Amino acid sequence: MPSAQELVKSCSTVFTLPEIYFRVRAVVENHDSTMEDLAKVLKIDPAISARLLRIVNSPFYGFPKQIDTISRAVNLIGMQAVSDLVTATTIGRTFSGMTTDLMDLSAYWRKSVLCALMAAKIAKSCGIEDSERFFIEGLLRDIGHLILYQAIPKQAQAALVEANNLGSPLAEVEQASIGADYAEVGAELIRSWEMPLQMESAIRHQLSPSDAGEFTLHASIVHLAGVLADHADLDPAKPSKHSPFMPMPSAPPDLNPRNLQPWSRPLTANSMRRLN
Repeated sequence: MPSAQELVKSCSTVFTLPEIYFRVRAVVENHDSTMEDLAKVLKIDPAISARLLRIVNSPFYGFPKQIDTISRAVNLIGMQAVSDLVTATTIGRTFSGMTTDLMDLSAYWRKSVLCALMAAKIAKSCGIEDSERFFIEGLLRDIGHLILYQAIPKQAQAALVEANNLGSPLAEVEQASIGADYAEVGAELIRSWEMPLQMESAIRHQLSPSDAGEFTLHASIVHLAGVLADHADLDPAKPSKHSPFMPMPSAPPDLNPRNLQPWSRPLTANSMRRLN
């Protein structure tokens, strides 16, 4: 059976992040960089620039006056927020050409955005600064399945069917039948993209956050956001066959799967604009 690393490598020429992602990250990680340095890099990509202006002028930010320049947009929302926007956008663009008869990609992205929103909400509710950074970790939570359905679609689908029939956790069935689960494959993809280590660890250890070491909090938030997103995706008449909920001590009491469904779907629909 192929390893997670081999599965990712088999798709490496298909799922490569564009140059703009790496340029933006280099600027953000350089402590000597200025807002104007970031604005100059963004101007290289007209599509990213247009999306940034559209988002900063949306009701989400609610600025009283129209923002019409990239430099002003960057100064208003900050480097990290711009970096997260570019990351989310380039990930969506990277997989935009993917086609598969066995996977509902629209449903996949809706659920991924919901998970991203929940991760950011949980982090904010726990009093974590820069909670928006957890949006990207939540967005990437299930990205391993995009690799599985591209590299070995029939096996990936068979694992899903078997898990549903047996009422077993999907990751356990994938480990037994494929040799790697979606969390492991997703983490290997993130590692190949040279993303921050906390992101890789959050995805790799989302099913067992206590194994994430110094990044246990990141993995715990992704785990909880994933459980909530899975719960929202369930038919209310059917019992849950998703990963069991592992309580996180710092999670606020209102973040319970039963409290999610009344507002999750409209929130997800409005937030899909971050990827479109």
